[in-house]
Amino acid sequence: MKCLRTVLILNPKAGPYRELALARCETVLELLRSHGWQTEIVEASDGLVMSMAARRAIEQGADIVVAAGGDGTVGAVAAVVAGSRAALGVMPFGTLNHFARDLRIPLDPQAAARVLLLGRIANVDVGQVNGRIFINNSSLGLYPSIVRYRESRERTGWSRLVAFAAACMVVLRRYRFLRLHMEVDGEIYDRRSPFLVVANNRYEVEGLRLGRRKRLDEGALSLYIADRTGRFGLLRIAISALFKRLRTNRDFVIVPAQKLTVQAHRKRIHVALDGEVMKMHPPLRYSIRPGLLRVICPE
Repeated sequence: MKCLRTVLILNPKAGPYRELALARCETVLELLRSHGWQTEIVEASDGLVMSMAARRAIEQGADIVVAAGGDGTVGAVAAVVAGSRAALGVMPFGTLNHFARDLRIPLDPQAAARVLLLGRIANVDVGQVNGRIFINNSSLGLYPSIVRYRESRERTGWSRLVAFAAACMVVLRRYRFLRLHMEVDGEIYDRRSPFLVVANNRYEVEGLRLGRRKRLDEGALSLYIADRTGRFGLLRIAISALFKRLRTNRDFVIVPAQKLTVQAHRKRIHVALDGEVMKMHPPLRYSIRPGLLRVICPE
């Protein structure tokens, strides 16, 4: 790829500590600058600052805006880059890096930087709910509750792993069902469920590739919902997924969609977007935005 103006937005909290994140970025910057790229780095530790930095980069004529962090960082930057003339670059410095893995971007910083130099620009889809863009998925119910509890424990000094394990146990012990009234491409669904996941394109839901997507350009949302399932039912769903029998489990429903409207019988509801939790006012109006995001991926 020719010499380009690049702004790298770094989340210093993405790695184990700030010095490691900065060292990784310096490795990337050295490689890009050695090829004549004009590259600068901006540190941003929360979504609002990331969005502002990405917007400023685009206004100043950046060709590529690189998100260096986990899926939350990538999602915040992608939401601004989507629909612009700029392309998104991804430096996967997070814990899970779902978006990078689905794009087959390597996790090693130098290898990921070479993707920026030698890769191609692809147009991929994004999801949208009430005007907010997401690149992986949006969820209601169990997952937002787990994230909120985990974050509250982390603020008191718990490690992320311990906080996550505690959050799962607490939430699964006392969760409440959601009463959902949904309109999916004109069809009406009423469900009582512990969760709803709305994905940007289709996830693998069985076997060793659980949670991965083959494509990000199919132009469709995918809905995943458990129907009136208690704790043992959730365990059966997990076992069915592991042994590739989930599609025959009558407690688990998968629905493709272009548009979705969700009424949740609450004034406000916690919604997770790419792992970040926020409050929204129902109805929640979901849609797919085909090919809206230009992203650099391997050849």
